[in-house]
Amino acid sequence: MKAINLETEYLVNPIGIDIKNPRLMWNCEGGKKQTAYRIIAVSNGKTVWDSGKVQSSSMRAEYPLPPKSRQKVEWSVTLWDENDKEGESASAAFEYGLLNASNWQAKWISGNYRVNKRRRYPVDCFKKDFTAIGVVKARLYVTACGLYEVKINGGRAGNFVLAPGHTDYTKRIQYQTYDVTELIKSGANVITAELADGWYRGSCGAWGLRNQYGTQTKLLAQLELTDGSGKISRIVTDESWKWSDNGPITFADNKDGEIVDARKKPTYSGNAKLAKCKVVPSASNNVALTEHERFSNPKLIVTPKGAKVLDFGQNIAGYVAFTVNARAGQRLVLRFGEMFDGEGEFTQKNIQCATKKRATPLQKIEYVCKGGVNTYKTKFAIFGFQYMLVEGDAEWKADDFTAVAVYSDMQPTLSFDCSHNLINKFVQNTMWSAKNNHADVPTDCPTRERHGWTGDAQIFVNTASYLFDYDSFARKYIADMCDGQHKNGCFRQITPRGGIDFYMNTMDGSAGWSDAGVLIPYRLWKQYGDKRIISENYAAMKKYAMFKIKTLGKWYLTALPTGVGLKCRKYISNYGQSYGEWAEPVDVNAFRISDFVCPHPEETTAYVVYMLEHMAEIAAELGKKDDEKIYKKYADRARTGYRRLVQTKKYSYDTDRQAKLVRPLYMNLLTGEQREFAKKRLLKALDNYGWRLGTGFLSTPFILYVLADMNIEYAYRLLENEEMPGWLFMPKMGANTIWESWEGTKAQGGVASLNHYSKGAVCEWLFGEMCGINVDGENKFRIASKPGGSLTYARAEYQSAYGKVVCGWEKTEKGCTYAVTIPSNCKAEILLPNGESHSVEAGKYTYSI
Repeated sequence: MKAINLETEYLVNPIGIDIKNPRLMWNCEGGKKQTAYRIIAVSNGKTVWDSGKVQSSSMRAEYPLPPKSRQKVEWSVTLWDENDKEGESASAAFEYGLLNASNWQAKWISGNYRVNKRRRYPVDCFKKDFTAIGVVKARLYVTACGLYEVKINGGRAGNFVLAPGHTDYTKRIQYQTYDVTELIKSGANVITAELADGWYRGSCGAWGLRNQYGTQTKLLAQLELTDGSGKISRIVTDESWKWSDNGPITFADNKDGEIVDARKKPTYSGNAKLAKCKVVPSASNNVALTEHERFSNPKLIVTPKGAKVLDFGQNIAGYVAFTVNARAGQRLVLRFGEMFDGEGEFTQKNIQCATKKRATPLQKIEYVCKGGVNTYKTKFAIFGFQYMLVEGDAEWKADDFTAVAVYSDMQPTLSFDCSHNLINKFVQNTMWSAKNNHADVPTDCPTRERHGWTGDAQIFVNTASYLFDYDSFARKYIADMCDGQHKNGCFRQITPRGGIDFYMNTMDGSAGWSDAGVLIPYRLWKQYGDKRIISENYAAMKKYAMFKIKTLGKWYLTALPTGVGLKCRKYISNYGQSYGEWAEPVDVNAFRISDFVCPHPEETTAYVVYMLEHMAEIAAELGKKDDEKIYKKYADRARTGYRRLVQTKKYSYDTDRQAKLVRPLYMNLLTGEQREFAKKRLLKALDNYGWRLGTGFLSTPFILYVLADMNIEYAYRLLENEEMPGWLFMPKMGANTIWESWEGTKAQGGVASLNHYSKGAVCEWLFGEMCGINVDGENKFRIASKPGGSLTYARAEYQSAYGKVVCGWEKTEKGCTYAVTIPSNCKAEILLPNGESHSVEAGKYTYSI
């Protein structure tokens, strides 16, 4: 038996982490069961920890020694199988970053100019010459308030795009650690850095609000060179660095784009000035934001009015690269978008917020050529696009351009296939929209808003955890949520906070959105067996739970009477502005301004129950019995209030609004009698709507679970609906991503992105119910496939935290055949639709019923 897929804190050979006791993780290959392991950790050629032979089947262990700044630890793990046979060892490594403020000898520097916050400035260019002799190891520790790119002797340090990523820079600033040993020459060297506005000073949110975290961009960099004797010399940012802002990038905005004059070169004629920053940088402990798929040879489209547009064939988040031969002063103007208008012309209207004076985001590149060969790739912006409008007088060909997808480097962990092509396409579209909306933060769209909406993230986290190795990314986002948590315990609706319009702050606490502060850690705990994530964040989660408990019975300015009576009023939450169900089909529940202004007692009370029951389970796991009792007590009270609320005329569940029936059924909020009524009423509502999908934002991920619990064929009937509104209508209409609105751009006045992942949250049902793959504790799975509908086969492979599990089924003339693979050192409970149950260990299994 051998260990495979070795990771440290869900990262492959990370450098620059600052987790005190990182978990060392692996999967098993060969043999049925791991009976023991031995870990040996080596640093600087010396063994620093030997676990000895540990009798355990666990495939993770904490590194127990105190952390040391800059220390590299190489660890190997040896396994023993069920026959106590020792296997071949496997190795991995991790390296600590700078763990203490005193480790930073670098000083924050900025461009040498006085900032006028109403102006936009060119990219700052910094330079430092240095000499290096006998270097055997080089590490660059670097961050910025803004976006940076660093080069040493012309070679780029690292591959992080839009570094250092997006946080609330007033609370937490991430730094990156790069191994730059190969970039160092013996003798004279030069390090250069470019600094752009990014989220810090540039556009944030739908209206492109600026200066959200500060007005003065700044850079912090520390290059450490180690020679053969172990001596470290440092090149650090300070006032000796040369500076100018007359380089080729004269404008850079992470959403609006770049203006580039290739004829320019920075003179570095001035010196940087020192800047101040109160925040001590910390490691991101997360995957980097990097380049991925490349789309070459785009199709040239000439519109009815003669405009030239390139179609790259896939809606992505990223940017473009090109090489053209031109005369000095010739220009290219590139605009990026998702669609054509009704007259066949390129448009950006669906992704822009506009007034008579201004539209944003521009998603635009203006490029002035130098004489000869011009090679360009965007540095400090990403866009959401499939189409690119090309204007200007420089000559070009379609194959001069390549689109580059940019997203966080989450490793894919799932493959899926079934007999229904539109379902397959929908899963692919969901994967693309997920990629396109993970730029260090889970966003709603890569275009108009690019906000870290908590509601989107919480309904999608289960699907994301199937699709990707997601834990490290999600933990970073949980830290973002905790950074933004209000003093009263309320989590924000959007985090990081930059770009929120002032009137939206009152929406913090919105049911289903702010609950992400509890639901995301809970779901990661379940999917990854990551108990640390609930223990480390418990204080923040408890603070939120107590805040929501206090809203029960509390009066709010815009709250309307509910009709529940005096006794039950204190058992419901009619407090705070919220979104309610949000984004139901227009003909089901059209948007009204009151959806923003007033509380939503039905949705809010439901989520109080739902969240508190999750908190009770978490408290029980952590041994916090008193807290568990409190959560259960108030969950029961709120459930009582909910049952009374749905009996009122205004909030009656005798309705055709599917969401109002799905939610209480999924969350188990009703009495037995109410539950039976709700089931029948849901079927009637579906009949009345032609078995099309009528749920909104919050309930869409739940509805197939509810229907499958009643009759699996109900779930498949709704899933396979190809009419609007419905999941399969999107791929049927040629979409290659997931739409924001069920109606595409026909709703919301035409302002709707075609690249949201939220409606793709239904994929968790495809993987966990249709194919039946569910994590059920450490080294354990529950396999319970549910065939149905017109599908003749379905199959999924999931690279879980415990190994790759496979389940597929195929209908035959005699019934149905199931094929299951359980990874080494794992066990599973296999539940078949005929009621059979099989408890199995690692191996391959086939069943026919």
